[in-house]
Formats: sequence, structure tokens, C-alpha cells
Amino acid sequence: MSRQKEPPVYRQLADTLTDQVRHDFAAGDLLPSESELAERFGVNRHTVRRALDELVTAGLVTRHQGRGTQVVDRRLDYRLSAGSKVTHNLAELGMPSETHCLSQNLELPPGAIAQRFALQQQGCLLRVETLRYVEGAPLVRISHWFDPRRVPAWRERYRGGSTRAFMDQHYGLRLKRRQARIEALAAGADDSRWLLCAQHAPLLQITSDNIDSTGALVEVSVSRARADRFSYHIDFPDSVKEMS
Repeated sequence: MSRQKEPPVYRQLADTLTDQVRHDFAAGDLLPSESELAERFGVNRHTVRRALDELVTAGLVTRHQGRGTQVVDRRLDYRLSAGSKVTHNLAELGMPSETHCLSQNLELPPGAIAQRFALQQQGCLLRVETLRYVEGAPLVRISHWFDPRRVPAWRERYRGGSTRAFMDQHYGLRLKRRQARIEALAAGADDSRWLLCAQHAPLLQITSDNIDSTGALVEVSVSRARADRFSYHIDFPDSVKEMS
């Protein structure tokens, strides 16, 4: 008979930590530091880090720079509709949020986005990169592509915060979604760095065409949210009847 190969040490440690997180820790608790865990279990810090990566990928814990590894409290149930706003929806859930501006430049957009705006060859759009923090943790990274003619002097004015509120205040634009596409993908290196998740961790990406009151396209937004922390639900109007 062949001997069954034991799982690697980091995987065994991940299983042990998973059991402890589920039974011995409450939502919001911080785990012991990597050095403390290494000493407790008699392994090196690299093994501890790989084990914690498994817990992050599983959605059990999240890392906070300067604070440590925290047990995830709950998955956010986000309502996706034509007029939904991230800041407003999170406030309704009683969860404080803030938006940081990472960059804003005129750039050539990817082909798919250029087609949405019916851009001529070499046409540029305003690209604004933001990072949404919820209860102090970075959970959503958003690329906003704007028609720069609709938002003149944006780069001189915008320093962070809700882009929807900013457009309403400075440009009188109240946008709504015309359509949205939801996809699943794995976190790349930049996603991992900004969202503090493991590389290849599951993300939910929503690409939205956002229009003004006349139906003109003003913005295409591409948001990437941690799938271990976000879930989306869509309500259908009662007036929509099943076709027979």
C-alpha cells in the first residue's frame, strides 16, 4: 500500500488557523502577529505568511497595513440599480466609507471603452483612478473614464470623495446606469497591492455605462471589488412580467 502524502506545513497551519478563527475569534478581532504565530507553532514567518494568504483568499481575514490581520466581520450586500450610489448605499448599511484619488490623467482608453464613446482614432478620455475604503479597509478599486468635454477642469478641482456627488455639485450631472456587466476575475499584482488581498484572489468586476438625463454617455466605470467582502443583488421591478 502506498503512503498518503501529507499536505505541506503551511496548508496544515492554514487549516489550524481556520478552525481557530471560526471558533475562538469574534468578527473584527486581530490575530496575533506573524512572529507570535511563528513562535507558537514552531515554524518560520514565511510559512505563517503563506498560511495567512490562504485565509485571506478564503475570505476569513483581511490585512490592514500597520494594524495586522483582522477577522472579517461580514460580506457587504450591495444593491445594484440604475441610480445606486456606493457612498449612499454603504451609509444605509451603517458603514463609514471614504474614497481616495490615486491618479487622474488624459489617456488613450482600451478599445472596448473607446467604442462605447464612439471615439475617433487617438482620441483621449479622462481616466480617474479611485480606491474605496470601507471601515478603514480598501475594498473597491475603480477606474472612471469620462468624456473630458463634460467635466472641464476636473483635475484642478477633484481631490477625492464621491465622484457622483462631485459631478452633481460642480457640473450639475446626475448620472444613472444604462447597463452594467458583472464578471469574475483573479486579482493581479496591482489589485493585490491596493486591495491588500492575495494575488489571484477572486474579484467581482462591474463595468457600467453611466448616462445623463438626455441619455448621453458621460462615464464608463470599471470597479473591482473583493469577492470575499462584497456581494451584489439586483432588484427587478414588479412590472417586469415573465414572457410565455
